[in-house]
Amino acid sequence: MQPIISVTGVSKRYATGFEALKSVDLDIAEGEIFALLGPNGAGKTTLISIICGIVNKSTGTITVGGHDNVAEYRQARALIGLVPQELTTDMWESVWDTVSYSRGLFGLRPDPAHLEKVLRDLSLWEKKDDKIMTLSGGMKRRVLIAKALSHEPRVLFLDEPTAGVDVELRRDMWEMVRGLKADGVTIVLTTHYIEEAEEMADRVGVISGGEIILVEEKAELMRKLGRKELAIQLKEPLSAVPGTLAEYGLDLSKDGHTLTYAYDTQAERTGITRLLRDLDTAGLRLRDLDTRQSTLEDIFVNLVGNGR
Repeated sequence: MQPIISVTGVSKRYATGFEALKSVDLDIAEGEIFALLGPNGAGKTTLISIICGIVNKSTGTITVGGHDNVAEYRQARALIGLVPQELTTDMWESVWDTVSYSRGLFGLRPDPAHLEKVLRDLSLWEKKDDKIMTLSGGMKRRVLIAKALSHEPRVLFLDEPTAGVDVELRRDMWEMVRGLKADGVTIVLTTHYIEEAEEMADRVGVISGGEIILVEEKAELMRKLGRKELAIQLKEPLSAVPGTLAEYGLDLSKDGHTLTYAYDTQAERTGITRLLRDLDTAGLRLRDLDTRQSTLEDIFVNLVGNGR
């Protein structure tokens, strides 16, 4: 299946010599939720802006729905909805007027029913006649989302959509994204809140220093790079790890009551079974067992920290 977004060899070099993107290749499948993660200055917003036609690329090609985003920019842009980081709308307009205007920019006929659904889904219907300047920051963010959805795009870019907003809006955003995905809309999300990517994404891309360093199915990424820890709580404290258990690389807590065994998620469970058997052979009595798995944030920090 042809990807709905295809980025090939895209770079961006400014007149100062700074290279914001370095020959980026990326395909995004139709109907998926793709999370693009990276530290500040990694190139996330630059890449999104180039795909959306806001910033000119230095090299490479981009297609959206099979349309070259330069040669066929009208067709490509019509498929895209963008929710930018910054609030960019006329504060004197009403909510209804600004959302209606955004739809009209794409040459579409008025569709009050569609706009009403969008505003209701974003809890904006009761505010439709209010001027944007009177809204709270969270409500203004909802208006940006409504504007991006006004022309029924097939791809929605959410650039740090919940930065600085309340928990309620974040929860509403997640619910809205699930609904859009169910309708076949492709979602591209950039975020500093890694729990959002962990909660929502089908695939995860990591960008650092203008380069895509990893693209992976989220579940597969967790399986391949995640680690688990088994905390073994002992009934009687130890002063040191028995020599017969040295091969497991166990860490002993300061109070001597807990042994911690770290292992890859790919490790066979027979390894844990063997460890428990060897603990029994060593005469250690167990009080409790507890496991912890790496989060996506742990993996992300490790990848970026290693410059992979």
